[in-house]
Amino acid sequence: MEVFFKILLIIFSLGLIGVVLLQKGKSAGLSGAITGGAEHLFGKQKARGLDLFLQRVTVGLAVGFFLLALAVAYFVE
Repeated sequence: MEVFFKILLIIFSLGLIGVVLLQKGKSAGLSGAITGGAEHLFGKQKARGLDLFLQRVTVGLAVGFFLLALAVAYFVE
């Protein structure tokens, strides 16, 4: 059971890395954060299509990764 959770945690972490790398950049670094990056924070530009799908997959994988990390920490003593 312990090995299963660890393998699942590795799969989730690699999936999360892959999905984050597939997403487009949202701002132009520090200058974008100062001048116009707040638009993305407050949702003035809605994600559509592939961007929306990648965003939802990222949230799902992040939640799964967090829960699996807690489970592995709890089961491994």
